[in-house]
Amino acid sequence: MAKFDIELVGKIGSIALIDREYQDINYNIIARLSRELRPGYIWITSGATEIGRLDYLKRNGFELDGSDEDNKTDYSAQGQSILMQTYRQFIDSRYSVRQILVEHQHFNDETKRQHLYEMLMRCPAQNAVPIINYNDAVCSEENRKTEILKIKEKQGRAIECIDNDETASQIACLVKCKTLLILSTLDGIYNDISDQNSLIERVSGKDVYELIDNVNELQNHCYGSNRKGSHGAKAKLEYIKEPLKNGTTVIIANSKYSIKDIMEGKVKSTVFGL
Repeated sequence: MAKFDIELVGKIGSIALIDREYQDINYNIIARLSRELRPGYIWITSGATEIGRLDYLKRNGFELDGSDEDNKTDYSAQGQSILMQTYRQFIDSRYSVRQILVEHQHFNDETKRQHLYEMLMRCPAQNAVPIINYNDAVCSEENRKTEILKIKEKQGRAIECIDNDETASQIACLVKCKTLLILSTLDGIYNDISDQNSLIERVSGKDVYELIDNVNELQNHCYGSNRKGSHGAKAKLEYIKEPLKNGTTVIIANSKYSIKDIMEGKVKSTVFGL
C-alpha cells in the first residue's frame, strides 16, 4: 500500500472565486471552503489578479491602462492581500495560515524544491494551513521564458507553472498527497462539454499504465478553455498524470460542493485513480 505524506492538496480556479453578477470576490464560496481547511491540507488558490483588478476598479472607477503584463503585476500585488485576508478571516482561528508564493525555479532547482518540501511538511505538526499561489507580482514573462529555455537546454525539460493547475500537480508530487482536488465551475470532465449528461465520473485502469492511456484518450475530447490565460481541461489532464503515477487519487469537481461531500463521493465529479 502506498504511503502518503499529506492527506489533501486542493486547488481552486479564479472564476470560481468571483461573483460575476456583483463583480466582486465570491465570499460565500471562499468562506465555505475555508471553514473546511485544516492542518494536513495544502491549498493552492488562484484569483489574486482578478480580485486585484476588481478592487482597483471599485476604488478608482476605471481599470489600469498599461500593458497586459504590467497590469497583471499590479493587480496581482493588490489582490494577494485581499485574498489572504479573506482566507484568514474564515479559516478556523485555531489554525495558523501561511502564505507561500512560488515560481518555476522552486520546482526546477533541487535545493529550492527540497526547502519548499521541508517547509510544507512542517505545517501539519505546527497546526498550520499553507495557502499557495504563483508569484505573478514579481514574474516577468520575458525573463521567465528565457529562464525556462535555459533550463530545458540544460536539463531536457522544465516545470513552468504558468497555470495553477500545474502548480497544484507539482505540489501534489512534491509532498506525495493521498488526494489532489481541483475545483472549478464545472462538475468534472465531459465527453462533450456541450452535453451536461456526458460527465465522466470515473477514469481508472488495471494498472497505472492503462490509467495513463485512458487519460491520454480522454484528452482527445477536450477543447478550448473558459477564460483568457487558462489552458483548459486538456492541460489539466496533462498535469495530473505525474500525481497519478505516484498513486495519488485526483478529483476534478465543482466548487459549489463541499470538500467533504466531494471526498465522500456524495456529489458529481470526475475521479481518476486505480
